Amino acid sequence: MSEERYLPVVRGRVQCTPEGVASTDRCRLCVHSARVVVKGRELPSPARAYCSRCRDIPNVDMAKVEAIVCDDLSGEGFRSITNIIS
Repeated sequence: MSEERYLPVVRGRVQCTPEGVASTDRCRLCVHSARVVVKGRELPSPARAYCSRCRDIPNVDMAKVEAIVCDDLSGEGFRSITNIIS
């Protein structure tokens, strides 16, 4: 199982890498976004849910996300899920 870190969302943005901040809209499409936290509940991230066999998840309003559960431990930053699914 991979390690993960919780990235708090501040005004719709997360400190994705030490050098950069990303919008939660980018997290919606990022391969490293494992889960999102909304009202204290962890939900599958839209990117991971799209790739999973079971796509039956609630529509996530990224404006209400409190934290992103990220598994990017190497510091790569944003990597689009569309490169994988296309």
